[in-house]
Amino acid sequence: MIKIANTLQEIHFNGEGIALIELAERKICIIKKGNDLYACTASCPHASGNLSEGYIDDLGNIVCPIHQYKFCLKNGRHLGGEDYFLKTYPIKNKKDGIFLII
Repeated sequence: MIKIANTLQEIHFNGEGIALIELAERKICIIKKGNDLYACTASCPHASGNLSEGYIDDLGNIVCPIHQYKFCLKNGRHLGGEDYFLKTYPIKNKKDGIFLII
């Protein structure tokens, strides 16, 4: 478990609720949707688009900016039926900070 911030306010989310961080040479998106936090790799498994430049749709899926591939933030499944899976990470917002489980 790696502490990524002391508070949610320390994470710089863009207008879509997506923040890009780098941990152990990995680029990871942290997503805030309502009161929920999600984390996933920043690289789209289809064409390596930077998911931090994408958006979150109304159903809470992350959408790649290149080909609009949609991925479920809960399980990483591609919603178009193809065999692409987005690596997701558990994230915990606790009293003593925000932690990513890698």
